[in-house]
Amino acid sequence: MVAAFGRHCLVESADGSRRICHPRGKKSTVVVGDLVQWLPSADEGSIEQVHERRNLLYRQDELRTKSFASNIDQVLVLLAADPVFSESQLSRALIAAEAAAIEALIVLNKRDLHPAFELAWQRLAPYRHMGTRVLALQLRNDGGETLAALRAELDGRHTLVLGPSGAGKSTLVNRLVPDAGAQTGEISRALNSGRHTTTSTTWYWTDAARQTALIDSPGFQEFGLHHIEPSDLASLMPDLRAALGECRFYNCTHLHEPGCGVRAHVMGDGMAAGGQDDPKAISASRYRIYQDLFAELSAPARY
Repeated sequence: MVAAFGRHCLVESADGSRRICHPRGKKSTVVVGDLVQWLPSADEGSIEQVHERRNLLYRQDELRTKSFASNIDQVLVLLAADPVFSESQLSRALIAAEAAAIEALIVLNKRDLHPAFELAWQRLAPYRHMGTRVLALQLRNDGGETLAALRAELDGRHTLVLGPSGAGKSTLVNRLVPDAGAQTGEISRALNSGRHTTTSTTWYWTDAARQTALIDSPGFQEFGLHHIEPSDLASLMPDLRAALGECRFYNCTHLHEPGCGVRAHVMGDGMAAGGQDDPKAISASRYRIYQDLFAELSAPARY
């Protein structure tokens, strides 16, 4: 499935043709990226079966679950040097990807914006230090150097793009998918949505051979992680996970227990890109995010 709006789904066949289909039953569990079996019905069709997914990226708050896409190879979190990005939102997206066993890539746009870019790049030092891929990007007034490096990371893969408003998601899609505007208009008309399809997740092919895909997703204000147990949180954060075997107690929460191996590696706020001399260094900001998320996920339900 390549797009959806309400109960209208756009399904693409092996030959590239597309058709509106409707899932059976009152509650639709189909998401973009699903492989489905469908049957024709007049000029539309019905989805009869959804094949088993190899992964699914989603977020969950106390009241509902919101799925982004399934059967993807990586998540690209697009940030910008300005406006200032939320490290908490970034970490939540990375944790959700880790929980779904999906690789993550951070891309920082607006490389030409000084000194904002240098400050933002430094904020991402802990992520580079813990092994996450981080690329610099300049979508405007660039000769193509940074975009070429990004294309190499996307080639032959199905990539879901997440990012806050102002980061340049629409510009990125338009640069990588020359006919994105035409595809969007076609999908909107087919789904009869009456609005731009970035209000829902949309699958674009970037090449004629349909080997490389970019999946555009709507923006979000919150990214709930209520599908994750507090006790699993540290294992889903690579920098904390590196020190998990060093705690005195097997059930350490890494918050207050004596002999905690995780807290022993927490650095000050001025952590450098190399983590000083500690290969297992954890930045103070990342540790605060862990503390906040642990408290959030441990709080009693309010409904």
